[in-house]
Amino acid sequence: MCEAEGELLSRTDETENIGWKKRADGELMKIVLIHGQSHRGSTWNVANILLQELEGEKEVGEFFLPRDLNHFCLGCFRCLEGREMCPFWEEKRLLDRAVREADLLIFTTPNYCMMPSAPMKAFLDLNFVNWMAHKPYEEMFHKRAVVISTAAGAGAGKAAALVADNLENWGIPKVLTYGVSVNAMGFHMISEKKKEKIKKDMSRLARKLSSHKKVKAGIRLRFRFWFYGSLQKANWGASQSEKEYWKNKGWLTGTKPWR
Repeated sequence: MCEAEGELLSRTDETENIGWKKRADGELMKIVLIHGQSHRGSTWNVANILLQELEGEKEVGEFFLPRDLNHFCLGCFRCLEGREMCPFWEEKRLLDRAVREADLLIFTTPNYCMMPSAPMKAFLDLNFVNWMAHKPYEEMFHKRAVVISTAAGAGAGKAAALVADNLENWGIPKVLTYGVSVNAMGFHMISEKKKEKIKKDMSRLARKLSSHKKVKAGIRLRFRFWFYGSLQKANWGASQSEKEYWKNKGWLTGTKPWR
């Protein structure tokens, strides 16, 4: 089931600014929202409720797909030699920097045919070099992320889980998901009872994400890191440049990115 259409957004700013906007008082948290849609429908509204529930001072950068990245991966593998060699690097650059600088990442996607939206899938494809199997950013091992999906009917949880699996493979140690059936074709059509439940859910989710304590790498992440490191040592990676990347980071000789 799909999400209803809302306000369509168009690109108005071609600058290099991420667009951080300060919010509230308290400790500073940099938050980046990446929306897998270019309209403000149910999924956007749920994410906005979460944003309001998060405590402390925030700087927020917000991106809409496909407005802010409208390409599909070509499968050329140039990014494995160097990220800047991607044919679409100029368009990816700002989003890439925002993701690296953020403390908290919020990914939103409506559920289309029991899957994430095509723009969200295209974004993940264009960033497959970030997987631990290739050249993960060490910053990812210190972040929190949440994936939000809504559906008029079923499938929101599945869509959110598919995006979350990608983020875990980026090395993000804490990835939460929230999928909800809103039983409506637009946020304005959702019952007040359902909206109240969503608000309570977002309040609970915000408490889990507001902590400034260091995020710990779990057993599954540590195992994946060890496994992919073993592949690089055995020269079973996708390219020699990957092994050099891991070697230069010290990851093949005991250094861990989460320390």
